[in-house]
Amino acid sequence: MKTELKTSRNLKANQCEALLESLKARFEKNMIRHKGLVWTKVQAKLVSNPEKMWSLSEMERTGGEPDVVGHDKKTGEYIFYDCSAESPKGRRSVCYDREALESRKEHKPKNNAIDMAGAMGIELLTEDQYRELQKLGNFDTKTSSWVKTPSSIRKLGGALFCDRRYETVFVYHNGAASYYAARGFRGSLRV
Repeated sequence: MKTELKTSRNLKANQCEALLESLKARFEKNMIRHKGLVWTKVQAKLVSNPEKMWSLSEMERTGGEPDVVGHDKKTGEYIFYDCSAESPKGRRSVCYDREALESRKEHKPKNNAIDMAGAMGIELLTEDQYRELQKLGNFDTKTSSWVKTPSSIRKLGGALFCDRRYETVFVYHNGAASYYAARGFRGSLRV
């Protein structure tokens, strides 16, 4: 899958239909992720938010397999996370942020997690969100994912990533400029 992002934020009607079909099928297949939620209400919210549909299509296109993981009753928003078994293929081999990318003298990755997420209109999962996701299944058993890093750690040159090994979720640190073929990032989107 390509890591470049599309420039137009408008989906054609047939793209919207295909995306809605994929999201609906995933929703129905994984009801444990969103007990008590009804697809028709989610779909109505999606249809009325074309920019969010574009962001979901980017999550899908880069291998994230977005799915509903919650509903914020205060705001009425549905919460989507990347639910692919492993870190999304189209978002791997990236360092943490632009500062880290620019600090590399050689062997620079093509992109960074923070800029990619921003261009897609999504947020990196926080450590807490990552742990919530892991309650819904086993994710990143062979890969790892950057998570939103506290500024106190980032100021010192580090960044956090997570994975699941030995039936346990681990949080690690690395230099923000590091990148690996098996490390990407997972995102969240509120619609």
